Amino acid sequence: MRRLHTAFCALTLCAGIQANAQDAIGYQTPPKAIADLLLARPTPNASIDGKAEWMLLSDRNSYPSVEELARPELRIAGLRLNPNNFSPSRQNFINNFTLQQLSTGKTFAVTGLPANMLATDISWSPDEKKIAFTNNTANRVDVYVIDVATRKATRINKQPLNVVLGNAFTWLDNNTLLYKTITTPAGTAPARPLMPKGPTIQQNLGKAAPSRTYQDLIKSPYDEQLFGFYATAQLVKNTNGVETKIGKPAAYQSFNLSPDKKYLLVRQLVKPYSYLVPANGFPAEVSIQNLNGQVIKVLAQLPSSETSPSGFDNVQNKPRSYDWRDDQPATITWCEPLDSGLIKNKVAFHDAVFSLSAPFTGTPQQLVKTQNRFRGITWGNDTLALIYEGLQGKQSAAISSLNPTTGVTTKLIERNTTDAYNNPGTPVTTKNSYGRSVLQTVDKGTKLLMNNETGSSPKGDLPFLAKFDLQTRQNEIIWRCNEGSFEYVSDVLDANKLVLLTRRETQTDAPNYFIKNLILRVADRQITRFTNPYPQLEGISRQKISYQRADGVTLTGDLYLPKGYNATKDGPLPAFIWAYPREYNSAADAAQVRGSQYKFTTISWGSPIYWVTQGYAILDNAEMPIVGKDDNTKPNDSFIEQLQMNADAAIKKLSDLGVGDKNRVAVGGHSYGAFMTANLLAHTNLFKAGIARSGAYNRTLTPFGFQNEERTYWQASKLYYDMSPFSFADKIKTPLLMIHGDSDDNPGTFPIQSERLFNAVKGHGGTVRFVSLPFEAHGYRGKENLLHMLWEENEWLEKYVKQAK
Repeated sequence: MRRLHTAFCALTLCAGIQANAQDAIGYQTPPKAIADLLLARPTPNASIDGKAEWMLLSDRNSYPSVEELARPELRIAGLRLNPNNFSPSRQNFINNFTLQQLSTGKTFAVTGLPANMLATDISWSPDEKKIAFTNNTANRVDVYVIDVATRKATRINKQPLNVVLGNAFTWLDNNTLLYKTITTPAGTAPARPLMPKGPTIQQNLGKAAPSRTYQDLIKSPYDEQLFGFYATAQLVKNTNGVETKIGKPAAYQSFNLSPDKKYLLVRQLVKPYSYLVPANGFPAEVSIQNLNGQVIKVLAQLPSSETSPSGFDNVQNKPRSYDWRDDQPATITWCEPLDSGLIKNKVAFHDAVFSLSAPFTGTPQQLVKTQNRFRGITWGNDTLALIYEGLQGKQSAAISSLNPTTGVTTKLIERNTTDAYNNPGTPVTTKNSYGRSVLQTVDKGTKLLMNNETGSSPKGDLPFLAKFDLQTRQNEIIWRCNEGSFEYVSDVLDANKLVLLTRRETQTDAPNYFIKNLILRVADRQITRFTNPYPQLEGISRQKISYQRADGVTLTGDLYLPKGYNATKDGPLPAFIWAYPREYNSAADAAQVRGSQYKFTTISWGSPIYWVTQGYAILDNAEMPIVGKDDNTKPNDSFIEQLQMNADAAIKKLSDLGVGDKNRVAVGGHSYGAFMTANLLAHTNLFKAGIARSGAYNRTLTPFGFQNEERTYWQASKLYYDMSPFSFADKIKTPLLMIHGDSDDNPGTFPIQSERLFNAVKGHGGTVRFVSLPFEAHGYRGKENLLHMLWEENEWLEKYVKQAK
């Protein structure tokens, strides 16, 4: 009864635009052009086998109803679960599958699919002749396998799956799957006692335990009991429909198969469960087991992550990053800090990587040491691997080659992570004899293939494929997207013959897949023919514009103008700027061009582009960089000043182009963009209105850091105060529309953030409206909620911007 009352209050909380208090309105819908864009059927997702013989097309409905979101949900240990079927709630389900034979272009319906299918977790078998997926029903999760040759799906499990934690399933071989099943029915879950056994008590005995503000945490002994019930699962091996138990039930966080498929790397959660961090930070035991469930070796007993030191590059003084070596039968690798976990400690190397091979009875061998924090390895063979390291605080990254046999390393690439122009791309991989992805080399092993699906450049994003010479450390681009389109390599089908699968789009052509041959240079073969799902946007114009702010930093944004609009004839339009601030340690990196004006315009639920159909000039992805001035300052030290410079420059550019009326401009953003919006309204008079969705406005409620700010409130209390628009709520007089999901699950953006800012602005006589969307998390999904959100935004813009004097 309590939940129904809460939902009803959320629906009626909206303050009427003409009223001063609550206005009990029902769900509203925006203008038809906006509603049609939101509800347009999305283009299917495509999954293509490694030989480009078959393609699986996955269809999804646009958005579920709010009624679906209102189904039972358990929020516990940082997770959101469906308590009736042991699965995550709020998933993006697939509703239909179709197979297409690429050589003929023929499409085939898949028979045997479950009625009212709600599918997730697609995975091809090792020989790519079968495709497995999970299907959710009201009371269970099942696993189905599609036989590609017969185009028929069959359910293979008997016991319902438990997918509360970690991976749903993994292929052991072409006829065998490993997965977790429930141990007891949902109906036997522990009942909440009317009277608790006693108070809930937490304590700390002198150990520092800084923690970010997570949501949905365990709060009581009953919650601990409930989490244990839902997390406990039985690991099962299914061969041709026959299920065999592996080991005993446990709270399996993950299980990873060794390359030779003889062992499992298992991470299982153990008590005591934490009240400060989500499940992925609970104490855990890491072990190696055989396929009978026998523990071969316990690798580590890891404590709760709540004692992790604050700071992005600080880690617990414990082993981490356990994984299999992909190029050997059964060798486990992991990393250990050499600086006690504190990056400030002056040492020559901060991390070391170790390995241990089957039968796991020997002494671990040190493979390599890294000067910065270890980030991972891409394996190749006995003489080649790539080591990744970096520092988030300094926005730095490096890649080195490693000879695993000799231990010799060579630094290949060093760059700022914000330097998009010098991003060499991602190494192309191929399947080895174990079926694992390893480095693809060409030209007799002397070069890597590097795929950059973004390809940032001064001309905008132009993806490329390159050969990286391991000796000269030079990246030679062998193919690059032509200007006028946006095309990237989706897969390398044949590395030696340079046969590629690409995805291409233009401003007028919807994204489609092509097969390209760089050596034969024959005409590209188009293998999909998806059409434009947004006819309402035909004829609008889009361009990437560039401009400078007062201190000389170059900014960019995507400008959309209505169909048939002529600035000379029609004059300046009401404008809507949508943005999200980002931090940079380098002004040069902040000034780089990001995005492509040649992309096909697609619309997500949160886009501002809807309003180009209503006669607005839209500046989307308006760059709002926050740049550190020198080595002694942090970007946020001048956050408000730089926000104002960014906004000033954007408005001036729209005005200079003659497309935007500088006296009728709105600003908006989601999450950190909402935080930006509230700050701009609190500190400037540049805008006629603001729209802030699901933001955090009082930084003292996120005291152990936020976004890319790693200083705590106690280290920089004035900064936290000055960056909080809540501190200046009395200055917010520009009309502000605030929207928040009442079930926000994002760290830091608790709904109370919007509630308190609304009350503060209201208390000082500001013009403000607060809409609480029932059952919505940080990202919104419910169809009725989304239509109503767009109606609210349209009404706000119409009254306070378009019709403004």
